[in-house]
Amino acid sequence: MGNLMLERQLNHRTIREFKDGGIPEEVFNKLIEVARRTPTSNGMQASSIIRVTDKEKRKKIADVCKQEYVARAPELLILIADQYRNYRIADEKGGYEPSARDMDRFFQGFTDACLTAQNIVNAAEALDLGVVYLGSILNDAEKIIEILELPELTMPVLGLGIGYPNQNPQLKPRMSMDLRLFENTYKKFDDYLEEIKEYDIEMQTYYDLREANKRVDSFSNQVVTKLKNLIPKRSDMLKVMKKQGFDLNI
Repeated sequence: MGNLMLERQLNHRTIREFKDGGIPEEVFNKLIEVARRTPTSNGMQASSIIRVTDKEKRKKIADVCKQEYVARAPELLILIADQYRNYRIADEKGGYEPSARDMDRFFQGFTDACLTAQNIVNAAEALDLGVVYLGSILNDAEKIIEILELPELTMPVLGLGIGYPNQNPQLKPRMSMDLRLFENTYKKFDDYLEEIKEYDIEMQTYYDLREANKRVDSFSNQVVTKLKNLIPKRSDMLKVMKKQGFDLNI
């Protein structure tokens, strides 16, 4: 007997176009309950979610993402690393510690936000919803902080667009796990282009619906293009983290 949840995960597709109409509130509440029950580092629950319903804020976020469909997603969630809440709890207890600002705490919150996002995605797909991850909110993290009025000791991590799918994308090829799964030590290869030769060919058979009727480039060419395509404000992420009150210790 097959496992339905496993099948959904193995057939995950990014959905960027959704049917008109929102998600029933009871369905949304189930997603949030899954978020609440997500594992969290040291039990500190150092992440939060901003549900963006304001049309003007959505448009501004879509502008940061450079993806107009972001504003049209039935649900738009922004996951944030959040040490502000625990900092305030400790401070009100008279137990303020500078460690609230350190990199260990930051990465605890960052990891919590990522785990929460993935759990929401799993739950959404189990409920026949589609999801798009929005790492593009970090094109200008400072602008997202301004739009969402985030306090110190918080940091945007990623966004999620959620709704009922209005498209059926092709399953995107992935490279062999021989290049990603190692035993005991990291395995290095003499010729990576030779190792991914078949994957390069396979990628060229894939159609990304963002570029209608146009096959994508080989993976190796995509790697080069992405490394050349610097986004200046992403390169300044440490400066933004410092402005948010985190101690980089560098």
